[in-house]
Amino acid sequence: MLKKLYDKILKLAAHKSANFYLSIVSFIESSFFPIPPDVMIIPMSLAKREAYLKIFFIATLFSSLGGLFGYFIGSLLTDKAIMLMGFYGYEEQVLQLKNQLNSKNGAYSLWLGTLFLAGFTPLPFKIFTITSGIIDFNIFAFFVICLISRGLRFFIVAYFSVKFGKPFVSFLEKKGGIWFSVAGILIIILVILLYLIFK
Repeated sequence: MLKKLYDKILKLAAHKSANFYLSIVSFIESSFFPIPPDVMIIPMSLAKREAYLKIFFIATLFSSLGGLFGYFIGSLLTDKAIMLMGFYGYEEQVLQLKNQLNSKNGAYSLWLGTLFLAGFTPLPFKIFTITSGIIDFNIFAFFVICLISRGLRFFIVAYFSVKFGKPFVSFLEKKGGIWFSVAGILIIILVILLYLIFK
């Protein structure tokens, strides 16, 4: 079933209203949809190389707005959202995180890093957007992190698809998950080091 859904989303990339469908997919993927926008970003960027910045911008903006929607699901429907986290096997961890944030013991910074990784890597971003609402994470910091992490990821996908074409797409399919995870961790380490140096 997921394969059929994947194929349908892939076909939308060639539609005359592809930008509109990209905005929809980017929005809903951040709160409940299983197929990431990358599936559309890559073929759209390859087909319209001069428009890759527009494609990256649409995906980033609507993915971040979708993240806000996921945040409000967690914030306004907390009990049901916690039940949803239970379905994924994360209920206990979410409640523990909520208690840690309330005790202000450094978990805030840890969640910032975790949220960045979720937005930058293949981790299921929707789980983290909903969880951010459940734990009442700072909504401004949340949205900024969404813009940065999603923007970096989608820019890399769009730009390198245009720059290197099919070889990059093949690399992304085989080792994209590992590459993004390692790059995300290195970015966080760099930010921490810069913070400590200029503190």
